Amino acid sequence: MEANHSLEGRGQGVGARVLRKEDARHLHGKGRFVADIAMPDLQEVAFLRSPVAHARLLSITKPQRLAASVIVREDMPGAKDIVADSAFPSYQPSAQPPLASGKVRFVGEPVAMAFAPTPAEAEDIAEQVLLELDELTALTEVAQAQQLAGDIRVHEHWHDNNFLMLTADKNFEARQREATVVVHRKIDLARQCMVPMEGKAVLAYWDHQFDQLVVYSATQVPHMIRTILSHCLGLEQERVRVISPDVGGAFGYKCVLQQEELCIAWLAMTYKRPFRFIEDRREHLTAGAIRASTTMN
Repeated sequence: MEANHSLEGRGQGVGARVLRKEDARHLHGKGRFVADIAMPDLQEVAFLRSPVAHARLLSITKPQRLAASVIVREDMPGAKDIVADSAFPSYQPSAQPPLASGKVRFVGEPVAMAFAPTPAEAEDIAEQVLLELDELTALTEVAQAQQLAGDIRVHEHWHDNNFLMLTADKNFEARQREATVVVHRKIDLARQCMVPMEGKAVLAYWDHQFDQLVVYSATQVPHMIRTILSHCLGLEQERVRVISPDVGGAFGYKCVLQQEELCIAWLAMTYKRPFRFIEDRREHLTAGAIRASTTMN
């Protein structure tokens, strides 16, 4: 106890009170978030998103006069899909394209992106892109997805709709027989959304002096973002620099690579100009990396 008091008196050690360093500049309006960054010739990006949960993507028609400002998956042959494999035996692999290709699998999935000098102009262009969809049955609950696995699969190459099956106790049945009381419950967990004050935010540009891609992202994991962007874009890691400026909340939402981050980085690498995307609240509630409805037995 004496040692602890001694450490606390010096402002060091476990349990010591340490003053926050960022409060003064935030309270005086001197924070620097992705939305605060200004650059010459900065292009703002808006995404056209799927209006349905499950459909075949038959065609995408760009507005004729503005086609050069619209990008679809076919325009990005050099960008690889996002893949995160697992060593778990029951894991079924899948790839997430930066923009939907062949099929859409959730409401809000990015299908095309448009860019312009202002967000409003970019949104106006995106609204002029026409989608032809062959709508499929939407799988909105875990039990439904399991029951319809033989007829409807989110990923056709899967043998069912179970992304991953884990068992907490392999000897559960034996323990159940030995138990004095056994309680059965079915628990349905509702969809969750993180809702940080700041949604997704990413700005990328090509640094001609150092010949590298620079990405400002409101992320909790800049090193992981660099690694995956390097892989998906075919760049050496030393040619990708990811900077995490002030981040307006996260709650776990910003600890994964988002499709939008890959898209903005690809635009900057391809056009050698700065591009930015700022997610609005509607987009976050619709298409954010939510935790979907789950059933536990």
